[in-house]
Amino acid sequence: MESKDAKDYRKRVADAETASWWQSLSFGPNYKAAYCLAVCPAGEDVIAPWREDKAAFKKSVLKPLVDKAERIYVLPGSDAEAWVHKRFPHKTTGRVGNGIRPRNLAGFIRGLGLTFQRGAAKTLDATYAFRFTGSEQGRYVIRIEKGRLDVREGTTETADLRIRADLETWLGFLAKERSLVWAILRRRIRIKGDPRLLLAFGRCFPLA
Repeated sequence: MESKDAKDYRKRVADAETASWWQSLSFGPNYKAAYCLAVCPAGEDVIAPWREDKAAFKKSVLKPLVDKAERIYVLPGSDAEAWVHKRFPHKTTGRVGNGIRPRNLAGFIRGLGLTFQRGAAKTLDATYAFRFTGSEQGRYVIRIEKGRLDVREGTTETADLRIRADLETWLGFLAKERSLVWAILRRRIRIKGDPRLLLAFGRCFPLA
C-alpha cells in the first residue's frame, strides 16, 4: 500500500495492524510474543516441563533470556528505561515512541494508565481539570500525586491547571499531527494556570 506520508498511512492502516506486522518482522511470522510464550507455558500441551521441575525450567528457559545481550526498546526517560539499566546492565536500550495514538476520548482516557510514568511523577503534586469539546464532549479530573495517578469523570473547583480542548485538535497533538503552539494561538486548546504544569503532565505521559 502506498501512502503520501505517515498521516496518510495512519488513515489507511490501523495502529494495531501496524504493531502486528512489526512483531512478525521482529520474531518471525505468527510469532508475536516470543518471550511471553517462552517463560509462561500456558497450555496443557506445553506446561508439563514447568510442573515437573520449576527450577530446571527457569534455568533452561528463563535464565538464557535474562542473560542474553540484546537491545531493549524503551521510551526516553521512562520507568522501563531506568529498569533496564538497573536490572539488566548487560543489555542496551534503543529509544522509540510508544506508538499509542488514541482516536477517541475513551482511547485517550484508557491510555493514561498505560503510559503513566511513576518515576517522572514522583515529585509532582497537581490536579488537572480537562474539558473536551467538539466531536465528543466530556469532563475529567486527573490527579497526580507523588507517583500515583487517579482519573475520574467530573469537575473540581480546586484544579491547579484547567485545559479546555477541542478533542480532534487534542488527539492530533498527541499523534504529533498538530502543533500545540498553533492550537493555543487558534484557541483550540486553552489553559488556565501555570503552563509549566502542562509540561510536567507531558513528562508523565511521554509520546516519544
